[in-house]
Amino acid sequence: MTTSPQQDPVRTGSGRPDGDTPEPARSTPDHATTTTSENRGRAVFAAPASPYLGYLIALFVGVMLISNVAGTKGVLLFPDLGFELGFLSLDGLVTDGAFLLFPLAYVLGDVISEVYGFRAMRRVVISGFAVLALAALTFTLTVQLPPAPFYENQAAFEAVAGVVPRFFLAGLAGYVVGELLNSYVLVWMKRRTGERSLWARVLGSTVVGQLVDTLVFCTIAAPALGMVIGTGDYWNYVVIGFVWKTLVEVLLLPVTYVVIAWIKKREPTYQAALSGAAPADSAA
Repeated sequence: MTTSPQQDPVRTGSGRPDGDTPEPARSTPDHATTTTSENRGRAVFAAPASPYLGYLIALFVGVMLISNVAGTKGVLLFPDLGFELGFLSLDGLVTDGAFLLFPLAYVLGDVISEVYGFRAMRRVVISGFAVLALAALTFTLTVQLPPAPFYENQAAFEAVAGVVPRFFLAGLAGYVVGELLNSYVLVWMKRRTGERSLWARVLGSTVVGQLVDTLVFCTIAAPALGMVIGTGDYWNYVVIGFVWKTLVEVLLLPVTYVVIAWIKKREPTYQAALSGAAPADSAA
């Protein structure tokens, strides 16, 4: 007795290790239409592809947003420290209120790039750019709104939340170029070293990203501070800023190591790629 062939069950995609949504299920158009109609009456939800990437994105964007506000305050550290070396002169360490938090953005960028690849980090950078632009627009509009008669802090609010166009442009340009270069260099090095030499990838990408970030930011922002590009004051601004931010990230290298190792062990898609069950470089 012959039996009619059974219809193959609908196969779901295996997903990709870069945190993208799973591949669409394969089905005939009629079956898909019928399934969609049947599901109209019940609640369905998309499954998150990665249990950790969302937290990293939220933390990264939060760090950037907080740094943008904290960076409006000028800070003088070690006022008794001073020296002169050629065109460089140091009379205390002049920085801003984001000097401690901002390097964490590069640490998070290293973690995301090392585990999820360049394409994932590119989406994170775009998300951060959109949030920073929205925050700047919101602050600008709020400053322009007429204050209520009982509100006595209009001047203070303008001083903290007011957006200086040149500084805003400098910050966004430095952030986008620096973070993308940091991620690209790290992933480029990882393709050549595999899982080995993590310290070299992190430090190498940091030097490139922070250098370009600092150059772009200082070049755009310097005229607003009364500096002439190419003078001693300008190069002092660039070199001190670059050395300081890079040094902070070097000090945070052990933390970067711990976080990357922790996520790699617990990220199912990374372990699948590492064992060969999934494409190893589809996220890069």
